[in-house]
Amino acid sequence: MVKYLFKRLLHGLLSIVAVVVIVMVMVYSLMDRTLIFASDSLYSKQLNNNKTVYMYKRWAQYGYLDCVTYSDYLNLLAKNGEIDEETKAAAAVLGRTADKDSAITKEYTAKFAEYYQSQGYEPVRLDAVLLNKKVAQGGQAQLFAYRDYPVLTRLTKYFTSIFTIDNIHSVENYKGERGLEFTLYDPVYGGEKFSPAIIGSGTNHRYLFYVDSTFPYVHQNFLTVSLGTSYTVNKGVDVFDTMNKSQGSYKQMLITYPSGLTEMSADDLHSATYVENSLETSAVYATRFVDDYTNVKTYKNNMSKVGYSFVIGIIATIIAYLLGIPLGIVMAKNKDKLVDKLGTIYIVFIIAVPSLAYIFLFKAIGGVIGLPTTFVMDTASKAMFILPIVSLALPSVASLMKWMRRYMIDQMNSDYVKFARSGGLTESEIFSKHISKNALIPIVHGIPGSILGAITGAIITERVYVVPGAGNLLTQAINSYDNGVIIGLTMFYAILSVLSIILGDILMALIDPRISFESKDR
Repeated sequence: MVKYLFKRLLHGLLSIVAVVVIVMVMVYSLMDRTLIFASDSLYSKQLNNNKTVYMYKRWAQYGYLDCVTYSDYLNLLAKNGEIDEETKAAAAVLGRTADKDSAITKEYTAKFAEYYQSQGYEPVRLDAVLLNKKVAQGGQAQLFAYRDYPVLTRLTKYFTSIFTIDNIHSVENYKGERGLEFTLYDPVYGGEKFSPAIIGSGTNHRYLFYVDSTFPYVHQNFLTVSLGTSYTVNKGVDVFDTMNKSQGSYKQMLITYPSGLTEMSADDLHSATYVENSLETSAVYATRFVDDYTNVKTYKNNMSKVGYSFVIGIIATIIAYLLGIPLGIVMAKNKDKLVDKLGTIYIVFIIAVPSLAYIFLFKAIGGVIGLPTTFVMDTASKAMFILPIVSLALPSVASLMKWMRRYMIDQMNSDYVKFARSGGLTESEIFSKHISKNALIPIVHGIPGSILGAITGAIITERVYVVPGAGNLLTQAINSYDNGVIIGLTMFYAILSVLSIILGDILMALIDPRISFESKDR
């Protein structure tokens, strides 16, 4: 079993990498990269050369390429002490054309082009755009260099940045003594409540480990998961955080800040991260904090996107198995009778009618009988969960009925059933001890996939009922060409798929002792 699991995991990892590579090639190489500007309001306001530079900078942000402007290069030289501010200011002035540059500008533009060409970049010089012998709006001369990311470089960069381990050297310019402090009485609770925590200095997160009253109660910030930054769907936020952070209105409570100030606030002090010089530049921070760990997330009243999808999905899955398997058994035991025919009609209806059609049908029926037809997060009513759960459960019920009936009928015609009958066993004993058990084996294989699939959400159902879940996230990302979210969700879905297959195999082996993944010596 161990050898099998190792091989499965290895093949699974290779499959995940292959899927991510394929999607990266599709997104970054095969699709028209100008499509990202379709809903960019700032792009339409750019003119002439400024528009071109803006395009390349946005492409760099979206991960298509790396782009360095001439001013970035001069700033880097000044930061490294290679030139002074006076030289930088003089060299920064570009002429309308290259032949009109000053001597010092020619010197540094040549160095710029030579250096970045040696790094594989392509320098681009845009001459000034003139209108009536004057420089047109946005038409100033521009100089930059760009380099497309090779697939291997992009892939390596992505996978090496998925996991980040926080440590006391994470903040480069930390002011103060670096170290870790373990306490049994968390300062967030005034040092009076027993609550273990590990607090860092020089770390990116203030709290690396802490305990609170929210599920799963024990939390950590040692290891940060990053699947890719969003640029449109949830601008500036990582895909993993987008899926897992709470939603809705702010949840205020009495908070005691490190400075001793106590007030009603939604700030989550356990999420504090370091922002250099923030205490000096903000009077608000100065009244609340005692150091630069000032960037905090907020508490909100409702579940995350994954939370909503999982609750709806897992309940629908449980209902589907509780109804689908028994009904499939009843249909098989009463083959070609009224019960079987009624069940077949239902199965054919679910298969034949497009999912969008019967979801709207359930929605209309639900509205008539007074059930909520859209989700409203900030409400105490749980009735809004009913229609999405029903819409997800009923198709799964039909699928399980169909396969359970088929597997049982196949087993009923097997030789071992005939021997059991000749041995004097009753039909009920044959069904309960032999047929049902064997027919359930392939059904069981799909249980882990159904459970893990609940995390990803249901795209159509969530859109119809306006569920703030994870299912709609991918469609939003595709519609807005948010490459970071597309790649991150692809990675997430691929991992869940591999895990569901492995867990399904393990579950089958546990239920049926005849199934073994050990290789036999020959």
